[in-house]
Amino acid sequence: MKIAVLVKEVPDTWGDRHLDPTTKRVDRRSDAVVDEVDEKAVEVALQTREAHPGSEVTIVTMGPKTALDSIRKGLAMGADNAIHLVDDGLVGSDAVQTSAALAAALAPRGYDLIIAGNESTDGRTAAVPAMLAERLGVAQLSFLRAMTVSGSTVTGERVTDDGYLEVSTELPAVVSVNEQIAEARYPSFKGIMGAKKKPVEVLGVAALGLDAAETGAEHSWSIVREVTPRPPRSGGTIITDDGTAAAQLTDYLAASKLI
Repeated sequence: MKIAVLVKEVPDTWGDRHLDPTTKRVDRRSDAVVDEVDEKAVEVALQTREAHPGSEVTIVTMGPKTALDSIRKGLAMGADNAIHLVDDGLVGSDAVQTSAALAAALAPRGYDLIIAGNESTDGRTAAVPAMLAERLGVAQLSFLRAMTVSGSTVTGERVTDDGYLEVSTELPAVVSVNEQIAEARYPSFKGIMGAKKKPVEVLGVAALGLDAAETGAEHSWSIVREVTPRPPRSGGTIITDDGTAAAQLTDYLAASKLI
């Protein structure tokens, strides 16, 4: 079985995150890490490979040169190889463009199972897995908290507001998982050293067969018109009961659009 895992490098959620007022995009100069849910997706892929001897796990990342560190972590966890989509022409791509680039990389390689986190912490569109499945013409199981593969069928538990649904489909398929799916393993020292020798294929716009006139921020389908810094935290509103406290509270809640 050929398994691909989508991994994204994101700003560390434990640090300060900012939007660049010039580019109106996430400022990626801060500390970057592998998105936590993507680490869990890698874990699921590795567990699936262990349950199906002879399978292969490929890490797939679209990001700047620094994203190689995130790729290496996936390889250190145990993945077999990786594909890195990196090109100045891809910078600032939105979800539509990102899904097109990923599909261009994945389609000719014939993966049986593609696993992704349900959403990234720096974008939260939660749309790329569905877009990718549509472009590849395969089924998608989304927001899974559990997943197993038996023969040519992938089965899982899809989280809903009221509990979960049991869902399944035939391979090939795209699966997106949530934070409940698994706890990611820590890379061993042997894994870290071995990751340096594992192959990483680097692909740009031309190698992917994409039209440069349709990639990157200048040709994005979505446009950010304005970025406003979050206002500093201020003190709360104090209501003094002088006989009109109820009216003051009502006015405040109405002004805050809470009632």
